[in-house]
Amino acid sequence: MATTTSIRKPDEIPSGAGDSKRWWALGVLALAQLMVVLDATIVTISLPFAQQDLNISEADKQWMLTAYTLIFGGLLLLGGRLADYLGRRRVFLIGLIGFAAASALAGLAQNAGQLFAGRGLQGAFAALLAPAALSLVSITFTEVKERARAFGVFAGVSAGGAAIGLIAGGALTEYADWRWCLLVNTPIALLALVGAYACVIRDVPTPSTGGYDLPGALTGTLGLIAIVYGFTKAADDGWGASTTIALLAAGVALLVVFVAIEHRSSNPLLPLRIPGEINRGGSFLVALLIPIAMFAMFLNLSYYLQVTLGYSALKAGVAFLPFPIGIVISAGIASAMLPKWGPRPVMLIGTVLGAMGLLYLAQLEFGDGYATVVLPAVTLIALGMGGVFVAMQTTALHQVAEEDSGVASALLNAAQQVGGSIGTALLTTISVQMAEQYVTDNPTIDNLAARAAIHSYDIAFYIGAGFFLLAIPIIAFMIRDKPENLVGGPSHAVAV
Repeated sequence: MATTTSIRKPDEIPSGAGDSKRWWALGVLALAQLMVVLDATIVTISLPFAQQDLNISEADKQWMLTAYTLIFGGLLLLGGRLADYLGRRRVFLIGLIGFAAASALAGLAQNAGQLFAGRGLQGAFAALLAPAALSLVSITFTEVKERARAFGVFAGVSAGGAAIGLIAGGALTEYADWRWCLLVNTPIALLALVGAYACVIRDVPTPSTGGYDLPGALTGTLGLIAIVYGFTKAADDGWGASTTIALLAAGVALLVVFVAIEHRSSNPLLPLRIPGEINRGGSFLVALLIPIAMFAMFLNLSYYLQVTLGYSALKAGVAFLPFPIGIVISAGIASAMLPKWGPRPVMLIGTVLGAMGLLYLAQLEFGDGYATVVLPAVTLIALGMGGVFVAMQTTALHQVAEEDSGVASALLNAAQQVGGSIGTALLTTISVQMAEQYVTDNPTIDNLAARAAIHSYDIAFYIGAGFFLLAIPIIAFMIRDKPENLVGGPSHAVAV
């Protein structure tokens, strides 16, 4: 295939083969995003099997999950800026190669140290992949309707990936081996690598005229790591533990210093104009809140299905199948509505549906079955989430100049990572406390353990609905974009 050196915007690539190539590129980018998102949950069900095989202690088993999310969340801003400076396509390719190798290392691990190192490296390369993929979508699709459709696909993958991870993890653990929950990434990453070479446009890297913002990179990365790890420790040790308080305090202090550095830097890691624009700022806040609500559903519903209803690992995973299906449907509808309505109505409708679904799920009682409460509630939440994610990703990259698209994408991913960490810690702690309180208040009731667990889940669902409701005024007052403004900022690419 001939390579042209002429610089042109992605929406100026000739129709026909070039137009088709953009959609093939979207498939490659979405595949990589799916791999990154589901890897946070795919090992959840396989964790007990890995723990037994590698003799991992109870105290250390959390690192199979935490090593990935901690490094991923901490390095996102740096990964996004590297994508801007080195080129999004180049960083995307590096991320795929590294992710394939790290997955093989983790999947073939012979001891706990190798497993945790592999998971940490997966997180590091995911921090390159995720912002590079989203920014490549942003600069490849600039026409309003095509952009909405592209973000619809990408949002569906982003929102449904966690549920798909549970399904895939359950199936691989039950029918193959826990190691395949990690090894499966290697052929997928290599397949995406071939597709990226063939289809993904070559962008023009942003020249770094003022040097690299090393103080900003150091404080921003360490601050995010401390925050994410602090919430992880809160889930294990409690909110009042000295380690939890110290980590969260250090994280906040480092991020305050980071903002001060960025304000004064001539070449900042995160230009403050990116979160400072009202539409983008609103989207980043929604990206922080919505994962808290989502984890209220995923975390507690997983326990309910497996512990209370006695579902197997595979059956529990399949029970989440309506969620990604609903996401795909709602994302498709939202992508069609976005160019006509603009992002605010789409996000408001989605948030209200999500709140309704969690409020309905909070009515769960002892003796209820999957079909009567869980299925309709999960369907409602899924139908809401597709619209929220499509509009949120579009406005988070609202008229971002190409030279900032990588770090803007990274900030969106970082907000979601921190939100997920808050959700895990907050709702795990509250659920445990509510279950203990229920046992204390109702010592003679029949099926006490099951009833106490369901009561604690209901409280978590109510809290999750509260975060959905908290997002509504943010959307109403901060998301102001009109449909005609949904074209991104200037972007340049080399057609391949």
